[in-house]
Amino acid sequence: MSVFSKLMLGTVQFGLNYGVANTAGKPSFDTVKDILKTAYEGGVTTLDTAPEYGDSEEVIGCALKELGLSSRFQVITKIPGLPAGADPEQFMENSIRMSLQRLQQKSVAAVLLHAEKDSLHLDALKKQKDRGLTEFAGISLNLQAHADDGETADCLQVPASILDHRFDHCFGKPGRHCFIRGACMQGMLLMPEDKIFIPEVLERRRRLEKLGIPMVELALRYLFSKPENKSILTGVETVAQLRENIRISRLSPLNETDLKRIDEIVFPPLPENCVSPFFWGKYKKEHNIA
Repeated sequence: MSVFSKLMLGTVQFGLNYGVANTAGKPSFDTVKDILKTAYEGGVTTLDTAPEYGDSEEVIGCALKELGLSSRFQVITKIPGLPAGADPEQFMENSIRMSLQRLQQKSVAAVLLHAEKDSLHLDALKKQKDRGLTEFAGISLNLQAHADDGETADCLQVPASILDHRFDHCFGKPGRHCFIRGACMQGMLLMPEDKIFIPEVLERRRRLEKLGIPMVELALRYLFSKPENKSILTGVETVAQLRENIRISRLSPLNETDLKRIDEIVFPPLPENCVSPFFWGKYKKEHNIA
């Protein structure tokens, strides 16, 4: 049985205004506490954070302490990109210890390299396991060009969605945990039609809507229906959003007929510049989109 919950809670929203569809902004501290309490009660016991997510780590540490839940969650944090000339092992140890201080934890379940370029230093990160600072060492991947950089990692965090299949081949390796983010493509899949600035995404969403399943439910259930997908990471700004995600996570998998119809719509996959937020700014510029 995985030490990580099936549904994971992303916490970048706790420290930053995040996502192309985020209209609620950064939640208040009281709202964060309500979200964490609801998550715990709903079996969502894995949190994903990072030093680069504003004050997310501090907020989590304080909120869990006030709730009396500091030992009840598995926490995943990250190592910022290594500065030029830094000693990898020392930089990583210092980074983790500072994160632990902010999180008010003695150790975390997993630590990921936040920058793909640092994948060559994975062995230095694994040494932090020997120091008792973390149980698992891995990498957060973003671009298809780096898809094979995590072959020896204990865990990978990758973007994937009903329209994004760049990392499908990474799933299902025995002994390796996979965390999936971007299930709704930072909210683009859920936006009003006039806000979706990529025609290829809009065209496929229109076809998916004909299945008659609400889009957020379809996006999550599609991923949950794949047996090799272990943990799905979603971020929320409100308790209501979290409760809806928990409800969806408990639904039965999509049936074979629906899965076949979906595959007929989403394959062949869209190019990376359509599904990766990393390229959307460039896409807008190239297509003169405000």
